[in-house]
Amino acid sequence: MTEKPVAPPTYRNDTVLPLHREVAANAWAVDAACSGNPGPMEYQGIDLQTGARIFHFGPVKGTNNIGEFLAIVHALALMEKQGIKNKIIYSDSYNAILWVNNKKCKTKLERTSQTEPLYQIIERAEFWLRTHNVQTPIIKWETKKWGEVPADFGRK
Repeated sequence: MTEKPVAPPTYRNDTVLPLHREVAANAWAVDAACSGNPGPMEYQGIDLQTGARIFHFGPVKGTNNIGEFLAIVHALALMEKQGIKNKIIYSDSYNAILWVNNKKCKTKLERTSQTEPLYQIIERAEFWLRTHNVQTPIIKWETKKWGEVPADFGRK
């Protein structure tokens, strides 16, 4: 008896790694989207080798910069939890990368009863950064050279 061939998995063509030598395939890309500023914010992480969504959060009331920051921290924490040590994280947000490196979300979002749940998440993320030795490279995605980051929500 012969086995039927298994169809290869399907991937989202709009998220798979662009053909650029400078971009590492063994990586995750993260991005956030926000309708208004502040407004409903969400973020996600995409595996560049497969185009698969690794994680998604939101929407919650916030800002795009907060979402970019939390997306990087989410990716770092998930990689650690899963024992992944050999990947890169790409983000198109210079501010978020800076905030992660400084272990502090420098948002100006007003802290209100409506934003308090998000502030609790920010505080957890900052605590995680202070208590973990981050070794994963976080690389700025060069949109002008490579096009939109693969984790982009496509709402521009």
